[in-house]
Amino acid sequence: MPNNLVEILAKAFEWTEGPLWLEKENKLIFSDIPNNSIFEWTEKGGIKIYLKPAGYTGTAKRGGETGSNGLLLNRKGELVLCQHGDRRISKMKAPVTAPKAQFETIADNYNGKKLNSPNDAVYYKNGDLYFTDPPYGLEFNMEDQSKELDFQGVYKVDKSGKITLLTKELSRPNGIAFSPDFTKLYIANSDPEKAIWMVYDVDENGLLKNGKMFYDATDKTKTLKGLPDGMKVHKNGWIFATGPGGVLIFTPEGEHLGTIMTNEATANCAFNTDYSELFITADDYLLRVKLK
Repeated sequence: MPNNLVEILAKAFEWTEGPLWLEKENKLIFSDIPNNSIFEWTEKGGIKIYLKPAGYTGTAKRGGETGSNGLLLNRKGELVLCQHGDRRISKMKAPVTAPKAQFETIADNYNGKKLNSPNDAVYYKNGDLYFTDPPYGLEFNMEDQSKELDFQGVYKVDKSGKITLLTKELSRPNGIAFSPDFTKLYIANSDPEKAIWMVYDVDENGLLKNGKMFYDATDKTKTLKGLPDGMKVHKNGWIFATGPGGVLIFTPEGEHLGTIMTNEATANCAFNTDYSELFITADDYLLRVKLK
């Protein structure tokens, strides 16, 4: 169970992910991937269903992690979703105040081959969308016969819809986040055999160079629940990265300052607008930590 610094806001989901704070609505939304749903939480109203279906809109029954994963807003305030089951990045056509399961595809293939299952995404300063594409949303993961790409990529898609492969060196690319000045890109690798975070320089064309290991948590996975997963970067540059034990906090230089222990497999986190609260999705929980 979480420690007494971590507040349980809700529980009894299947696998929570993708927390996103909506400032104008004063609410948090988050994915419950196996339930193909997005829930909302407010201080006054508690938990309600926000959107279903959220990640798989097909009619054929299938297993696996079908729902949405990472959630974010574009410059127009529209909801953008990493949709596991539909194997695409899309945006919801309806406004966030009146959600409907109607979507417009942003990216669903690379060179004519279907994406695996987009996992997490982040916007660059020019509006390009960067995202990771591990196999977790495929019903049979790496062994799924419908898998068309023989690698797990990190991509960017520009405003014209052009998709560029940035790297395919990571076995399980997952969480992704920019430094506050957009000169660095952090990527989590959720592979128990190589549980690491990488950091890349971002060049003038938005491409990646000088990739190096930021932090290696492989040994920690032997005694603590969780793998490198979703992350967010504080305005001061510190990286709040979910991983073994809970949420690991790093300086931009890769110094591990400490861990917010949840003692659960922890998937992702999100700040509210003024960085006074950190929301955490961990296994079947939605959690909150009030920050200084």
